[in-house]
Amino acid sequence: MKIHIINPAVDLPSYHGAEVYAAWGLEGRTAVADLATATLAAFVPEGWDIRITDEAIAPLDSAGDGYDVVAITGKVTQRARMFELAALHRARGALVMIGGSYASLSPDDVRPHADVLVTGEIEDIAAGLFADLAAGTWRDRYEGGRPDLRSSPVPRWDLYPNRGANLGTLQTSRGCPFQCDFCDVIQYLGRRQRHKDPEQVIAELEVLYRHGYRRVLLADDNFTVHRRHAHAVLAALRAWNAAHADDPMQFMTQVSVDLARDPELMEACKAAGLDTVFIGIETVNEDSLRESGKRQNLYQGAADALAAILSHGIAVYAGIIVGFDADRPDIFARLAGFLQDSPVPMLSVGALVAPNGTPLHDRLKAEGRLVGADWQSASSPFATNIQPAGMSQPELLDGVSRLCADLYAPAAFERRVMNFLAAYGAPEARPADTPQMVPLPPTERALIKRLSGLGEAEKRMILRVLGAAMARPDAQRAVVEFLSRYAQVRHMLGAVPAGVAASRRAAGV
Repeated sequence: MKIHIINPAVDLPSYHGAEVYAAWGLEGRTAVADLATATLAAFVPEGWDIRITDEAIAPLDSAGDGYDVVAITGKVTQRARMFELAALHRARGALVMIGGSYASLSPDDVRPHADVLVTGEIEDIAAGLFADLAAGTWRDRYEGGRPDLRSSPVPRWDLYPNRGANLGTLQTSRGCPFQCDFCDVIQYLGRRQRHKDPEQVIAELEVLYRHGYRRVLLADDNFTVHRRHAHAVLAALRAWNAAHADDPMQFMTQVSVDLARDPELMEACKAAGLDTVFIGIETVNEDSLRESGKRQNLYQGAADALAAILSHGIAVYAGIIVGFDADRPDIFARLAGFLQDSPVPMLSVGALVAPNGTPLHDRLKAEGRLVGADWQSASSPFATNIQPAGMSQPELLDGVSRLCADLYAPAAFERRVMNFLAAYGAPEARPADTPQMVPLPPTERALIKRLSGLGEAEKRMILRVLGAAMARPDAQRAVVEFLSRYAQVRHMLGAVPAGVAASRRAAGV
């Protein structure tokens, strides 16, 4: 049996992709290696012919013909390409199997496009699924449950195009105990967090290291929420890095803002090499946080929390959402003032969306406030499927677009980078101000060179930012990453409007 496992291209550029590399004529790359395809490959029985394609790195080619099974995974941001690939391979005579988060959350939408629809997690159903495929007795749907992650194998990174990924990927847990009403994680993965053993984590880390990765995303929904597990994994990572001190691994992950209230845990993160976190700050409107069930953000002011995390030498990327029922048109100015004073250069700003299956979706549907297809809004930060309570939908979408454009103007981005350098690391732990050359890997050097070609404002910003980073060797890698991500956002801001306009027209906006 021959199986081709595909991670489709995204339908529109995003904050967290790396589409700018291909768009600017550089080698095809992705920001993060795709864990789903490599994990699925690990469940394929011995003796099968397996191929993995990640279209973020290299487009599909004719070598994809002749496979018995084509397995397609994907998120809502890949929906259109997912269905296009399914039609292509069905026409070529392959059995098309579709799974992943979008298939699990919107099975009715995916069902017509798949011969075999797989929902939920794969661990408990993989053996039966592949036995049925081999015997030709497959069913049209398989439903996974919430497995014990200790049964999950080491992903097949030997089959993945690792040369094109900036970060490796390793998952230590699934699920999140919080109940944010707009988040579909708990609908898909549950509120009871399940964990891999530290020994499993290290085994996966060893494989990623052998394949050349020196920076890894810990792809947990909330890495630090289960303190005992987090400390156990961090201790294992710290010990592993101590044994590889000449060439250690660095990590980033997703956490909730309550990390700031635990100095011991922050110290453990930094000691293990976990130096960057993504946090859903969401808003400065406390009424909106209460409304959405995001009460964990209310225990400490956002500014104080960010200052505490940065002081431990941990950089923060932040998610921002506008359009809660408690938001009024003045929210844009309030957010702009707070964010521009913050030490967070990279901000993912978007309109509130009600994903299918979430409590927010159920409430707004009952109130008659859903507009257009759910998938249309989830594919872009500048679209939504809700009718806001405190402003019109055009006011919300236009306000989000303006806010994002203002925040990523060169001078505004430079200001936040300078704030970051002032806040990053405890003053007594910072190295002496001995200027050193900022290390620029070849791909980032080429990307930043092209970024500087956008205009004089960009060129001046880059020179000042890199000049300031020369005096902070401990922060230089973070600054280079900020510039690389800034290029991605600038590309997104230029490329997304046409697709957003089409989504708005389809939604009647």
